[in-house]
Amino acid sequence: MSDTEQNAQDAQNDPIEHVVLLLMENHSFDQMLGCLDAVHDNLDGVRNAAGKSNADGEGNIFYPRATRERQMKHDPNHEHEAVMAQIAGDNGGFVRSFVKDYPRSSLAARQDVMGYYPLGFLPALHTLGSTFTVCDRWFSSLPGPTWPNRFFALTGTSKGQIEMPSGPDALRPHWYTEQDQDTIFDRLNEARKTWRVYFYDFPASLLLTNQRRAENLANYRYFDKFFEDAAGPASQFPQFVLIEPKYFGDAQNDDHPPHNIMKAEKLIADTYNALRSNQALWERTLLVILYDEHGGFYDHVSPPADALAPDGHTGSFDFKRLGVRVPAILVSPWCEAGVCNERFDHCSLLKYLCDKWQMQPLGRRTEAAANIGVAIRRGGSARTDTPAFIRVTNESLITEHVELERKSLNGNQHGLHHFADFLHAELDRLAAQAVEAAAQLARTGNAWVRFKSALGSLMMSLGEWLSKDFYDARDQRDARTSQAFTRLRQSLPSATPGTARNDARATASPVSPVSPE
Repeated sequence: MSDTEQNAQDAQNDPIEHVVLLLMENHSFDQMLGCLDAVHDNLDGVRNAAGKSNADGEGNIFYPRATRERQMKHDPNHEHEAVMAQIAGDNGGFVRSFVKDYPRSSLAARQDVMGYYPLGFLPALHTLGSTFTVCDRWFSSLPGPTWPNRFFALTGTSKGQIEMPSGPDALRPHWYTEQDQDTIFDRLNEARKTWRVYFYDFPASLLLTNQRRAENLANYRYFDKFFEDAAGPASQFPQFVLIEPKYFGDAQNDDHPPHNIMKAEKLIADTYNALRSNQALWERTLLVILYDEHGGFYDHVSPPADALAPDGHTGSFDFKRLGVRVPAILVSPWCEAGVCNERFDHCSLLKYLCDKWQMQPLGRRTEAAANIGVAIRRGGSARTDTPAFIRVTNESLITEHVELERKSLNGNQHGLHHFADFLHAELDRLAAQAVEAAAQLARTGNAWVRFKSALGSLMMSLGEWLSKDFYDARDQRDARTSQAFTRLRQSLPSATPGTARNDARATASPVSPVSPE
């Protein structure tokens, strides 16, 4: 039996029945978890980075140093071109890249790019990293920003995309609708496995065309429902869960600068605590805490350049170079306290899921990826020496520079706003077409048709009333973006007002309200 076949068999036979992916934003491995080399001797962390440095091009040299800055005032560039410059010369271009975008930045701000958090400063990540399995060779799937890396994490490819939408491209609908590849959710549907996406304000996974199908929209819930589900019978908890953090507003907890990193720590702790408090569920669950990309922050390990392209979409980039190392922790009573040095990227989680539930792989990269199952114990019994609860203090959640959180607009937020506008426009178009079709039928003189037309007009009026605030105050972008999901759900034939906030499942339908088959 080959190693690949053995790993697949191991994944099928391990004790895990539920996999929860908490996908965070924009921090590097050294910055968040590099200090754990003080706990795990074989972890490639800040000790090995001690002799490294970056110059700013103005005569100043910066070294990795501990920081306690909870709120980075600047958002380092992490677009593809910038990342390629950062990793050039054995990862020697991080500070110079930062200065290019912030030429008037202080020396302290430049040092923050090279900073790492000391052991114990991050109550959730450092507790979990000390107690469970840290993956110190987990690289983002390409040297680039959030969206392409999230596409890889959920589909095994970005279909050639390496950037975020910006400028004129942000207004082109095709940018958002071309991600029509198969997803992990499609594979789960085919295998009759249960899944859910829990989110706060707007689920970025809707960028994937297939997720806007009726049967998939029915599996979306607001995050408060996660706690209720995690406290219920283990047998009723979904087999796969994606948790999307809050991307907008003062309470943003996706860990994207300039927001207070302790808000993200609270999300990580809350997720762990909810799973850990249900013993029956905990003993059969793997929580994967993962960051989509490094956010422009320094890491000392040069990304490998021998990766396999996922498909034929290689026009602007050959996809042989992986992105920067990102924080990744496997949390389960079946994962030991220690380090897994196996080389992973985001496709490695997909590999594990496809092997575990005997599903077809998602592209060439996923098929060839290392399986994270190598870090999961199959024999013996579940560990009992794991933290019962992780606490993040209220005091640490207080933000020093509130104005930065209120005024900031990062590339992910900007793109999601435009995508929500696209959804609104598409729903408006489809609704207008439906009303026109009803009016045309009504002119035939059929009383039943006239009744349906009148009912359709009434429902349109109701829809306009529900969204009045969003059209009267177009500058309220966060609220409008969140409303796009609600409207999408309400557009389904079986949906009723309030569906998105209750547990009623929409009737599955093969027809997407946005992207008809």
